[in-house]
Amino acid sequence: MDPATGQVLYTHDFIDSATALTAADRAHAAHLAWRDTSFQHRRECLEILGGLLRERKDEYGALMTREMGKPLAQAVAEAEKCALAADYYAENAERFLAPVHANTDASRSYWTYRPLGVVLGIMPWNFPFWQVVRFATPALAAGNAALLKHASSVPGCALALEKLYRDAAFPAGLFQSLFIDTDTTGLLIDHPTVKAVSLTGSVRAGKAVAARAGAALKKCVLELGGSDPSVVLADADLDATVSACVYGRLLNTGQSCIAAKRFVVVKDVLEPFTKKLIIRMAAAPMGDPTHPDTILGPMARPDLRDELHRQVERSVAAGATLALGGVVPDRPGAWYPATVLTDVRPGMPAYEEELFGPVASVIAAKDTADAIRIANDTRFGLGASVYTGDGALGERIASELLEAGNCFVNGIVKSDPRLPFGGIKDSGYGRELSPLGILEFTNVKTVWVK
Repeated sequence: MDPATGQVLYTHDFIDSATALTAADRAHAAHLAWRDTSFQHRRECLEILGGLLRERKDEYGALMTREMGKPLAQAVAEAEKCALAADYYAENAERFLAPVHANTDASRSYWTYRPLGVVLGIMPWNFPFWQVVRFATPALAAGNAALLKHASSVPGCALALEKLYRDAAFPAGLFQSLFIDTDTTGLLIDHPTVKAVSLTGSVRAGKAVAARAGAALKKCVLELGGSDPSVVLADADLDATVSACVYGRLLNTGQSCIAAKRFVVVKDVLEPFTKKLIIRMAAAPMGDPTHPDTILGPMARPDLRDELHRQVERSVAAGATLALGGVVPDRPGAWYPATVLTDVRPGMPAYEEELFGPVASVIAAKDTADAIRIANDTRFGLGASVYTGDGALGERIASELLEAGNCFVNGIVKSDPRLPFGGIKDSGYGRELSPLGILEFTNVKTVWVK
């Protein structure tokens, strides 16, 4: 469905379970040959992958925009970011996977990293290329195979990704996109040739997949929801801080696990910060996502928009102030305006839940210690930011006091191929990207020689 118009673009059918299990066996056979290929050969495939992503960035960007409404400039940038991940592992995979020697009583002892086999990736719609490339590229570089169960609302992206890896000279069957339902997904997790699962999605989905995989004693990496706080201290540069906060809140129309969602502001600067925030949020009107200058496009689906609106309404009914937006436009599609809630307190959806859309929740804090307490007062732990003029203080808060997997000082939380990415608490476990990401789906094998 085109989220800008509400029109159905195309439909697709799920494959049956027998076909899916056959695909898993095919992936396993491809893995058995691939795992013993040279790193030089894998590097060549990864280099082709990066080149194709840059060559096709406009095509892929238009596809993302059409299927899930991402503003075109952001969609093209997503394809370019995928190319950076391919470059990173092309350059570094061999070094990351090199044996590590240890001095023991043996003549030779070391540990090595061997691929697990077929990894099932269950991926969402909001970054339909990046989240797949983030999981699949290091997995393939390590010698694994990958099966993709993509969100059903982005079938064109799923097919384009399968063709991308095939065109990059990865062996037939090594990366496959499967149109499967929840029941068949469970059967794949149980299937003997599937050795591990990577999921990016909701907490509910993560718990269900972790339980199914755990019952089969299979490795999981889970990147789940987030309600990232942006802590604003009294000495912060307010203009720069507000600029970063608005960008972080509206990127991808607010539909990001690591989007800035809760703005925890000390009372000394609460009023000027809030005024500036409202002005900047109001300056981001909804627009045609295919236009290169659009910042705020439609949300991905009407049901997602409706759920966000209910959270806003429930927060207002509980005492929050609707300072901007909060009205569903009378037009086709999944549109929702930039919205600001103030006077947000515990017990409200805007405080307790993840608001997956362009809604900023402003929460007052008495002082720095109280702001840190509020920032950590959440079941999520994916990302957090702190804004301050004291760099040393900001670094201490980020490194020691904020309870999240990704903590940034004077900037929005973002993923980077060179840095580990993942969360704690209800935001999941395991890490993607960096050297740690490529090691997640390997057998760390100790070798001892007398």
